[in-house]
Amino acid sequence: MAVSMREVDPAFQGAGQKAGIEVWKIENSKPVAIPEASYGKFFTGDSYIILKTVTKKSGVFRYDIHYWLGKDAIEDDASTAATKTLELDAALGGRAVQYRELQAHETERFLSLFKPCIIPEETEPQEHKTRMFVCKGKHVVHVYEVACARSSLNHEDICILDTKKKIFQFNGSNTSIQERAKALEVVQYIKTTYHSNKCDIATIDDGRLMADAEAGEFWGFFGGFAPLPKKTATNDAQSTHAYPTQLLCIIKGKAIPVAADSLTKKLLDTHHCYLLDCGTEIYVWVGRSTNLEERKAANGAAEEHLRVHERPKSNIIRMIENFETVSFRSKFDSWPQLSDVVASEDGRGKVAALLKRRGLDVKGLIKTSTEHEEEPQPYIDCSGNLQVWRVDGKEKSILPDIEQSKFYTGDCYIFQYTYSGDEQEECLMGTWFGKQSVKEDRDSTMSLITKMLESVKFLATQARVYEGDEPFLFYAIFQSFMVLKGGLSKGYKNYISEKGLPDDTYTEDGIGLFRVQGSGPENMQSIQVDPVAASLNSSYCFILHKDTLVFMWNGNQTTTEDHELSERQLDLIKPDMQTRVHKEGAESDQFWEILGGKTKHPNQKIPTTAETDPHLFSCTLSKDDNLKLYQIHNFKQDDLLTEDVYIIDVLSSIFIWVGQQVEAKTKTQKLAIGEKFLERDIRLEKLSLQTPIFIITEGSEPPFFTRFFTWDSKKTGMHGNSFERRLSLIKDGGRSTMNLKPKKRAPVSFGGRSGSEKPQRSRSVSFGSDRPRARGRSPAFNALASKFDNPTAQRNLSTPPPVVNKLFPKVGGGGNLDTSKLSGRLDTSKLFSKSKAIASLTASFDKPTRDKLMPRSIKTARSEPVSKMEANAKGTPMSSRKIGGLGVNKEDANENKVEKEEEEEKGGTFYPYDRLTTSSTDPAPNIDVAKREMYLSSSDFREKFGMTKDAFYKMPKWKQNKMKISLKMF
Repeated sequence: MAVSMREVDPAFQGAGQKAGIEVWKIENSKPVAIPEASYGKFFTGDSYIILKTVTKKSGVFRYDIHYWLGKDAIEDDASTAATKTLELDAALGGRAVQYRELQAHETERFLSLFKPCIIPEETEPQEHKTRMFVCKGKHVVHVYEVACARSSLNHEDICILDTKKKIFQFNGSNTSIQERAKALEVVQYIKTTYHSNKCDIATIDDGRLMADAEAGEFWGFFGGFAPLPKKTATNDAQSTHAYPTQLLCIIKGKAIPVAADSLTKKLLDTHHCYLLDCGTEIYVWVGRSTNLEERKAANGAAEEHLRVHERPKSNIIRMIENFETVSFRSKFDSWPQLSDVVASEDGRGKVAALLKRRGLDVKGLIKTSTEHEEEPQPYIDCSGNLQVWRVDGKEKSILPDIEQSKFYTGDCYIFQYTYSGDEQEECLMGTWFGKQSVKEDRDSTMSLITKMLESVKFLATQARVYEGDEPFLFYAIFQSFMVLKGGLSKGYKNYISEKGLPDDTYTEDGIGLFRVQGSGPENMQSIQVDPVAASLNSSYCFILHKDTLVFMWNGNQTTTEDHELSERQLDLIKPDMQTRVHKEGAESDQFWEILGGKTKHPNQKIPTTAETDPHLFSCTLSKDDNLKLYQIHNFKQDDLLTEDVYIIDVLSSIFIWVGQQVEAKTKTQKLAIGEKFLERDIRLEKLSLQTPIFIITEGSEPPFFTRFFTWDSKKTGMHGNSFERRLSLIKDGGRSTMNLKPKKRAPVSFGGRSGSEKPQRSRSVSFGSDRPRARGRSPAFNALASKFDNPTAQRNLSTPPPVVNKLFPKVGGGGNLDTSKLSGRLDTSKLFSKSKAIASLTASFDKPTRDKLMPRSIKTARSEPVSKMEANAKGTPMSSRKIGGLGVNKEDANENKVEKEEEEEKGGTFYPYDRLTTSSTDPAPNIDVAKREMYLSSSDFREKFGMTKDAFYKMPKWKQNKMKISLKMF
């Protein structure tokens, strides 16, 4: 590659030497680095260059370069950004993929760099102004500023109204839960960026015509409520034309069509540049033997091509030979398999030498001989409890400890491994299918493990493993693993009998040849192979035995560590027997005689699938069971939404994550989803259909899955859908939807050795997105609110008064206040200090006419003792009510029954009241969440409930629950 470092701008010196993001803005036709604090802030009149550097597992850097053009950017700056992008690529060795990003038409790969969104500004905002935005996207959000008018609202989009005091999120009736959850991230971004976290947040649901003060305040900005019309088609919404894929060669700056019946890589000449026009995107392919001027000409030809065809908003993606993207390669009928070492090391070496002479670090540009692959890690505790069953027909039999690491290639097995995790007991259940196992046994194995998983409510991680494709984690669990020829199951015996095949099942007194492999005592395997000389390999050690003769054969390319592993395996295969050690080339005649004579054998290690950088995909099954995949770039934990299924592909294995609120039908097809993913081979990796599959349920993520994220286990302990969870995190830090009781999973035995007790899990209280929220206002409440208002305080007349929900007095008068019926923004200190005024007002209230609306309970101050009057308050049964921010069905409430416990004088552990409430910031550990009150001492119980425990449990259950709700014990 011809590169002149004199053509590289000095601003790019030292760029791309560490993983992360770097940003430059074009000022006076030159790139100027901007500080990290300003990353993600873009102005509509400017042009920017963004470099994303990723360190691959091999130690080599991978680069993506984006140049972003604001809608008001001048043409000279836009042209400079495109040219300087080529110079930056040259400085990085000419192997970066380059993307042109137009404002409002950015690629999702670009937007993922600045999650949750970017909001370009015309100028630096001096003071806040009311604005409205439309949010689009389920995984990555596109944010567009629109006119602050009713006409901008519709049923298909989510709109955000940003006012000085409050941010409103309007959820169109046709939007999904996932879209609403992602839009809430934008709301949080606006609150942090433009309000310094000092403003309120409200969500408005399209089509909910409830007497809601926040809804009234929202519609007040548009002159009052009125039904929204159906969305009319716009230019963006209209279907785009289907452009035929066309390949063009750039010759002297002109794009000339290439005549070909089909697209193959042979059409691309390393001395030229090409355009691949795919309609919505146009690819620029750069041959490695082209110079910088030719590459600039190719860029200009791509721009001109889009102008001629009137498609200025199409994306332009540039790449150099041997660093093509998957999407580009997928357009061709045939493409040879690529690897990192395919690229021209000579060209990269020249670039590295030039950079080094200028004093720049060349780490990551070329892979030196001293670099080696990182040793794989199991990421779990490998000293746990292992149980193994052999499947025979429709039955399974547990193996004794001494036999549980010896598998026969004609059989199927189920294994269960329990170990200590970071916060709880973890469990892994898996299947292993031998290469010669029969379909009957494989089907039976899947049926048996499904029943085992059902018995633990699918809290265990499931693994599917095939012989010859075992992941490192599998070997680490078994530590010493043997694969023997033949099989012991009836299905295998019947199969070879029907086919007339010889039964070569391994016997200790017969001939056996084993290949020894592994990386250490915690990971070593003995694989039985055919006892012939051709099975030998110079890169391995082998163990051969016949009757009383035992040989250990060491290949010429083996190390002392390999010899040590062979000796360890020898103790398992033929312990306490005299062994003859043979080095390759010095074998005895007796050794060759047992193998049937001396022949040639290979000397290269058997290739194994190494783990690559993880890629995350969202998976959706269509009605006709077609798998739709969507790649999520620069992913993090928050990208895992509870309504969806995701796959992490690391080449050596795939991990399927299933959210708690995934549809039941989809949950039953999770393994089929993994198999369809392997068939699709979306990354063109030639994935084996027997690649190991791990299935993980939300809330039970093992460490070997969470290692791909910066993981917060508290987020997986939340209730509700993704929108409700996100809203709870924004408003109260997630306390209202948090499961305070940790999930513990005790080891389970299905073989009878340690009992058959099943692990228990605390019930999750969940609620649907379509449950109406209990809100409302009445003249009585307005009268009550006016009693507490400061008469001298100024009020914005366009803003409704504070939310104060209806009071439900005790039938028959008496002035008793039902505190579980209070809601909204009542200040509890004022409430109790003016109890007489409240009683006087509520005594004249009529019986409520809207019985279906159930008000929220008030937030009782922790330091304020609750009176006996409150504790004895009566109300309607709980059929649909918010409990600590959660809507609870009647069935769920009835399951949380409180049984009478022994009096505390008989012994027990007690906690202060503040540690037992749902709003506690320091919850008491290991308590029964349905019986929190039992952990209060007698004196504390009487102080909070106004009665003894015995009197409390003599009350009806619904009344007990109502009192606990009012005290925030639920």
